[in-house]
Amino acid sequence: MDPEEIKQKKLQEMQAKAQDPEYQRQMQEQQMQYEMQKQKVLRQILSEEARSRLARIKLAKPEFARQVESQLIQLAQAGRLPVPLTDEYFKGLLDKIYEMNKSTKREVTITRR
Repeated sequence: MDPEEIKQKKLQEMQAKAQDPEYQRQMQEQQMQYEMQKQKVLRQILSEEARSRLARIKLAKPEFARQVESQLIQLAQAGRLPVPLTDEYFKGLLDKIYEMNKSTKREVTITRR
């Protein structure tokens, strides 16, 4: 078989799977399980004040909140976080994460003459 034919066949199979309602249900169920596990871990590692702060951040900046959640989980799994994480410590982590993100974004200023 030609590599292009194989590629086309795989693409058709993936599209057929995506259209399958059973596949959609399974994917949605997996996503829900992942979210439940993530929330369980966050409840274990964050204090009440830190959880409420994270919830407010999630309302204002959902993408940043997802990034913070994943980093918190990674740090907790590595054993590099005090449990439960106090609000003050969480503020410090947020500042560090924000500064990391800020430095990676580049701004271009155009001066017109």
